[in-house]
Amino acid sequence: MAYVIAAPCVDVKDRACVEECPVDCIYEGNRMLYIQPDECVDCGACEPVCPTEAIFYEDDLPKDQAEYLEVNSEFFAEIGSPGGAAKFGVVDYDHPVVVALPPQA
Repeated sequence: MAYVIAAPCVDVKDRACVEECPVDCIYEGNRMLYIQPDECVDCGACEPVCPTEAIFYEDDLPKDQAEYLEVNSEFFAEIGSPGGAAKFGVVDYDHPVVVALPPQA
């Protein structure tokens, strides 16, 4: 995985990154967006358009956001690699770390 969506996306889900992604690998959970690591082609198009600066290259994740590398990967444990977020639709759950967070302003 090269790019990771972190905590600033929780309860925001602006979706500018979804529109910019050329391979449709950014999936929507109930409270945040997640990058499917096997579908991402590491192009970086999503990172500069994120208004909350929630997207990081994995090696650039701030230490306080490091757990989101696993959060993004583990989110796909049940659904695998569906082959495109648009046709798959909203996933009706979130990773337990996200679920446990209080509502974000």
